[in-house]
Amino acid sequence: MPPCPTTPRPVPLRTLIAGLAAALLLLAAAPSPPAEAHAIRDEVPRIAVVSAFAPELAILRGELEEASVHRVNGVEFTSGTLEGQGVVLFLSGISVVNAAMTVQLALDHFAIERILFSGIAGGVDPGLDIGDVVIAERWGQYLEMLFARETDAGWATMPFFEYPYANFGMMFPRSVTVLRPGAGEPETRFWFPVDEAMLAGAERAAADVALARCTAEERCLDEPPRIVVGGAGVSGGAFVDNAAFRTWAFETFGARVLDMESAAVAHVAYANDVPFIAVRSLADLAGGGEGANRMEVFLDLAAGNAAAVVRALLRAMPE
Repeated sequence: MPPCPTTPRPVPLRTLIAGLAAALLLLAAAPSPPAEAHAIRDEVPRIAVVSAFAPELAILRGELEEASVHRVNGVEFTSGTLEGQGVVLFLSGISVVNAAMTVQLALDHFAIERILFSGIAGGVDPGLDIGDVVIAERWGQYLEMLFARETDAGWATMPFFEYPYANFGMMFPRSVTVLRPGAGEPETRFWFPVDEAMLAGAERAAADVALARCTAEERCLDEPPRIVVGGAGVSGGAFVDNAAFRTWAFETFGARVLDMESAAVAHVAYANDVPFIAVRSLADLAGGGEGANRMEVFLDLAAGNAAAVVRALLRAMPE
């Protein structure tokens, strides 16, 4: 005699309610894409004007015409017209990672034709002083390094990296790899160049800019500041206030200026094949000055000078 089919036991109502509640709770806890994420695609050709320092961005925003604010992934982008150029202004954020991330975000959502980056920095070249503005012709990432093992025979480096420059103790600078449009394989390089046409425009514009010498509190620089075009700049994720390291950076890379963002932006611009230039106004000497670091004293002066140079560069921007 075949067995009688088993009748399924009814699930208690309390169990159903508990299961439904748990499912709803999981659904609520699951991350959902923010409403503003990837929400815009502006097809108007623009110059990205990127500031590392908020007071400088505020100065430039105050000059902006027909301003329109957009937000993507929490980053605020302000588009409009500045010195007759279509621009989009935004903060990079401090550090190489923030700078690379925000610039790539801008490239993904705006029709960026050029990148003009600016901010304050530490002076490395002993021939420069606080208040001077440096527009370097190339940028490298000095903290892309191997921290070497110490042995009885000295520092032991790894054979699979390229070490184009002298070490600072256990710290051995190395080149980085980058992919760009049309490249069949990654390219290894240390320096990322700025755009030649924009650099020529910077040389023309330099003669037309009057840089501030005194702060609002009438604290004045010893010498009138000047604009220096050319040479090298280096970037890394460290705030440097050390005289020995400053000397090494100058002697090793021929660096005039040291900051925390520009080389990362140069790397992103190179990878996307977008013309790039950076303006850096010296707010301190990276450990090379007498006494305590004076960045807080001349922060606003340096930011104002950087903004003045940015406006002049926009006026001199090539077609």
